[in-house]
Amino acid sequence: MARKKQRISLSERFSSWWGTRTKREAQARKQTLTTAVKVAAVMFVLVAAGAFLRYAEGYVGAARPTEEGRLVLVGVPAWANWDLKARVVAAAGGDRFPVQEETAEVVARNLAQMSWLDDVSVHVTYDSVCVQARWRKPVALIERGPSKFYVDADLVVLDYMPMAHLPIVKVEGVSQGLPPSPGALFDRDDLAAAVKLIILLNRMDAEVTPKSPLLEQIANIDVTNYKGRRNHRDPHIVLNSKDGTLIYWGAEIGEWAKHLEAKDEQKLAKLYTYYKESGSLSAGVKYINLYDPQDKVPQPIDKYR
Repeated sequence: MARKKQRISLSERFSSWWGTRTKREAQARKQTLTTAVKVAAVMFVLVAAGAFLRYAEGYVGAARPTEEGRLVLVGVPAWANWDLKARVVAAAGGDRFPVQEETAEVVARNLAQMSWLDDVSVHVTYDSVCVQARWRKPVALIERGPSKFYVDADLVVLDYMPMAHLPIVKVEGVSQGLPPSPGALFDRDDLAAAVKLIILLNRMDAEVTPKSPLLEQIANIDVTNYKGRRNHRDPHIVLNSKDGTLIYWGAEIGEWAKHLEAKDEQKLAKLYTYYKESGSLSAGVKYINLYDPQDKVPQPIDKYR
């Protein structure tokens, strides 16, 4: 027996369809709302992060070091006295500087004009500005009228300042020329010969007489007759002691053979033997002849012969 189909009215079909649609729309609205909430949350996080970064950047900018660091001179040689170090500090621009990268360039530029320093290197740390350089040591003094200046072993001119603790020897008779400016090279052959002799005596003092350097007894080195330009038969280089004794060195270092003189090492041996035995460069004699190979070191009695 056939089952009788159940009739569903139009209103019931519509109601069923509408309910399904309404349910789907509700789910869709719910999903849309959830998505919107998530997007809003992400946007809030991004906005908050941006605000934090701007705040942090401002904080870091405010926290950057604006303090001043002290000037530190690194590797200062023992012979550099307080006055010279103070002059270097003044040339640098003071003893306190902002702790910034550009400070190193500023200080290096200031010290580039300082004749007493060479190969200057400056670097900045968190609390200091460090200066390292090669310090030029004066070895000879030149006087030109009222003006005077030093030269170092390389004949570089250094502006004058009192350095009484160093055995700086005055050089007389240097050939004339334009007065050099500090930091310039005073390239004169006669001056170079005197400086070479000073360096040799300084080395001998360190090895032979460190407690009582002979160089401290020398008042000046006279190169007026350098290469015999005044009188070829007279000694070319003469040392004058502070007590008035003349020390005839002769030709410049390395030129003894051309003039049939004693070797340079023989001259040094004579000079230091006499100095150590007599305890002085005078000891009753008027002069000490070093360049004559046949001459012996004069004894005090020679003064009265």
